[in-house]
Amino acid sequence: MIQKVWSNPMLRFLITGGFAYLVWIVLYKFYLEEHTLLDEWVIDRIVRTAEFIMTLVGFDLTEFGDGVFKNHLGVAGSKGVTIGAPCNGIVLFALFIVFILAFPGSWKNKLWFLPVGVFAIHVVNTFRVIALALIVVDHPEWLAFNHDYTFTILVYAFVFLLWYLWVNHFSPMKQEKA
Repeated sequence: MIQKVWSNPMLRFLITGGFAYLVWIVLYKFYLEEHTLLDEWVIDRIVRTAEFIMTLVGFDLTEFGDGVFKNHLGVAGSKGVTIGAPCNGIVLFALFIVFILAFPGSWKNKLWFLPVGVFAIHVVNTFRVIALALIVVDHPEWLAFNHDYTFTILVYAFVFLLWYLWVNHFSPMKQEKA
């Protein structure tokens, strides 16, 4: 019975991916979130990169706080946006990594695709934060909807697109069906 279940690639993916994601949740909740500055560091990278990009294209920004880590971004004259741990993209990184590790494919390809994918997700998330900071300037009432729906759908769709690329271009399962 176990051999039959394990020989089905989709069931193997679901079991392996589900177990790996469960391990990630436990590791994150009981160690990384409580005993490291991972969330703060990632949020700081998002804010500082967004500030650089926005300043580069001519926006005047408001300085928020003077702590070691930044978590707030805003155009001068607006209240800006605060980035919290749920919005820093770490869960998306983990989800993407679990998808790729659990799905068949060569380790040679996984070793370059994983960091490229995580970086791409981080870039997309940074532009999401920039867009939200710009929305707040003229239409603060639109922030909640765009944060909760528009950009959530877009970012998750991007992660799905990366997984789709993996499945269709780097997975041996694609070649088996051809």
